[in-house]
Amino acid sequence: MATEERVRNESDYERIGGAPAVRTVVDRFYQLILADDQLACVFEGSDMAQLKRRQALLISQVLGGPADYDGRELGQAHAGRDIARDDYRKVVSYLVQTMVEVGALPAIIMRVSEALAAREQDFVIVQGF
Repeated sequence: MATEERVRNESDYERIGGAPAVRTVVDRFYQLILADDQLACVFEGSDMAQLKRRQALLISQVLGGPADYDGRELGQAHAGRDIARDDYRKVVSYLVQTMVEVGALPAIIMRVSEALAAREQDFVIVQGF
């Protein structure tokens, strides 16, 4: 019974394997993005080590792990980057693909996808008509 209760109380962060799993997710996530010609240009000149560190902190927090994200507010950090809705959704699809690859449970992937969908307005520019 104690094991069953512990499993019920685990966060998604713990369920996927904690910090080592998040690092794997982040590394693979950026491999996919940087291999995509449409998205790679967005990251030209970026400090990838810093981006990966912040991404790991953010994903950890979204999964219910440590709330140590120390980057700028997401809207502010992405302001002026002219991120189109299709590009944002492609990035989200790469994160989902990565989580599938590491064996995250479908329910966890769904919760992460929903969290990212809810924050889309913080990333995407509104295209004029």
